[in-house]
This record gives sequence, structure tokens and C-alpha cells, in this order.
Amino acid sequence: MDESYAGLPTSHLLGSVPAVVSEDKDKNTTSYEAPEANLQIFPPNNGGEKGRGYQTVGSTSETFEQQPANNWRGVFNISSYTQYFNVDTDVVLNRLLSSLYPHGGDFFSKIDANPDLYGLIWISTTLVFVLAALGNCATYLMEKHSDSSTSWAFNVSYMNLAAFSVYGYAILVPLAFYFLLHYLGSNASLVRFWCMWGYSLFIFVLASFLLLIPVEAFRWIIIILVGAASSCFVAFNLKTYIEGNDIVVIAAFLLQLALAIFFKVYFFP
Repeated sequence: MDESYAGLPTSHLLGSVPAVVSEDKDKNTTSYEAPEANLQIFPPNNGGEKGRGYQTVGSTSETFEQQPANNWRGVFNISSYTQYFNVDTDVVLNRLLSSLYPHGGDFFSKIDANPDLYGLIWISTTLVFVLAALGNCATYLMEKHSDSSTSWAFNVSYMNLAAFSVYGYAILVPLAFYFLLHYLGSNASLVRFWCMWGYSLFIFVLASFLLLIPVEAFRWIIIILVGAASSCFVAFNLKTYIEGNDIVVIAAFLLQLALAIFFKVYFFP
């Protein structure tokens, strides 16, 4: 190529690239850095203390799943209670047997890792049907024992009374003690209270079959023994859970004993 063409300017030509870029231009050029990517995992994290949003890669889903609802919005969310029904049959049977030994006082330590509401609902529902069915049978046997001409008649009001009394007691009494202990400054767990009071009703399911025997003195002996055992179960475990509130423990004992007498008077007269 002729040397006379080497000095011509070529920056105005389309597609031409300067052969040499000066160091001054490199220093004046602003550098651009891409923002750091924040990877997210689906499905979104709708609970926990952090509120709604997606889970990040570094967060663990196991920690989220075990977190209970800490606000009122989580109270009305059904998924917040699924962890309290994740129990095996062996665990439920072990807790049922523990409720029959009132002197232990270690029930809260057994349910501390995984308190459940399955026992509360299952035992309460079973007790409602047992009281309604066996209560009618016991009433018929007592009337038949005194008057042989008595005919069988199913009293439907037993079912309504059993449902209101059992569900009302199993839900409202632990709730009342929970707010009372919080008012007194003690640390209390509502789910653990529901769990403990629910399993305390299991002994009444077994005792209902013995109350079918049409002997009034025997029925009173059974209901007093069963009521005392259930009351001691509640009182001893509550005493180990909250220390220094003997009045609260005595009140729980008397309420449980009053429930036993209520069952005897209204369902097995």
C-alpha cells in the first residue's frame, strides 16, 4: 500500500475501529457492574416471623415448617396447624398410657418436642359419642332394674349435652388457664395445655363402660376414683410446668373433679 494513504483519518468510516485506544480514554470510561442476583425458591414462604415472601437459596425450609404462627393472621390459617397433627400411632399410644399414670408429672417433657392436637380432637369426639350412647344405656338399665316394664328410648339431648360440655371444657378451660398464667407473668403454651387437657379426658372413655353396671354405689366409687386420677394428672403436670402458682394448680384439680361429677350426675343418673 502507498504510504500516502496511511495518514488519512478513518474514524468517520462505517465499521472502522481505531487501531489504538489511548490510556486517557480508558481512565475516563465508567465501569458498570451487574447487580448481585438473588435466587429464590418456589413456593413462597408465607409464614414465620419474616412475613410473606419467597425463600432464598440459603434458607432452610425445615426451619420454616416447624415455626408456629406468631400473629393473629396465622391463627386463622389451616396450614399453621398441620404440624400438630403429624404424630405416629406409637406416639399417641404412649401418651394415652401416660395419661393413666397421674403420679408421673412428666407429661410436658414427653410432648415438648412435638405437642399434638390430634389427641384433643380424637379423645373429645370419642368421649362425646361414648357418653351419649352409654349414658342412654345406663339410664335404661337403671330404670329397667327398678321397673321391668320400662321400654327402651334413646334420649337425643344426651348428644347435645355431651358435645357442649366436652368440647367446651377441652377448649375453653385450657384457654382460660393460658390467659390467666400470662396475666400472672408465667410462661405458658396454649398448644401444650390443649394437648395435656385433651389426653386427661381419655380415662373417662374407659370409665364409661364400667358405669354401665346398674349399682349406684359402685358407680360413685368408680367416678370418684377416675375423677381423682384425672385431676391428679392435670394438677401434677401443671405443677411441674408452672412453679409457685399453687392456687392455679388447686383450681385445675377442682375443675377436673367437678367435670367427673358432672358426667356421673347428668349421663349416668
